[in-house]
Amino acid sequence: MGTLRHNQQSSQFAAAGRNTTEARFPRGEEGVQEFQTFYQENLGLIYRYVYSKVGNREEAEDLTSQIFIKAVRGVDTERGAQSMQKWLFQVARTTIADYWRLHYRVSVGSLDELLEAGWEGPAEEGSVDVISSRPIERVQRILQALPEHYREVLSCRFLLNLSIKDTALRMGLTEANVKVLQFRALKRAADLEYVVTGTI
Repeated sequence: MGTLRHNQQSSQFAAAGRNTTEARFPRGEEGVQEFQTFYQENLGLIYRYVYSKVGNREEAEDLTSQIFIKAVRGVDTERGAQSMQKWLFQVARTTIADYWRLHYRVSVGSLDELLEAGWEGPAEEGSVDVISSRPIERVQRILQALPEHYREVLSCRFLLNLSIKDTALRMGLTEANVKVLQFRALKRAADLEYVVTGTI
């Protein structure tokens, strides 16, 4: 994080701290100083934690700011330093969860809106079976055409939903080998799709 942005955030939190810390921190300059120390000790930890969860620098900076604004309003200095830090990470976790909830919120429309948009209602039962079985059959044919080790890595990763680490343990490989094997298996499966299914 740049020094300029860090200094701007420090002054924002100091200003915010002057307005809202009376309830939690001792009155006056001492309370603001305590929060500034708390902020400076935990800023890097919280930012890195948030960044690891969102993967975007700007979003991580914004969320880190939100977390410390919430902290100004709710911190209890009667707790020990370690307890306060645990509490701050809990605030971070809930803030990140709220961020992802909002990010992936699916808009739900009414049935009338769907019908107005041209939806003709559910398909007949016979056509649903034909359509839903095709992808399954295609996947099965492609998997059968792959060499055993490619089939196993794809099954572990995508059918069993195992992590890279769990797949590596199951197959007796390193995590790096599993990543390479998965890449090659997906590439081979994509190449085989046309041959096996006759589609592009």
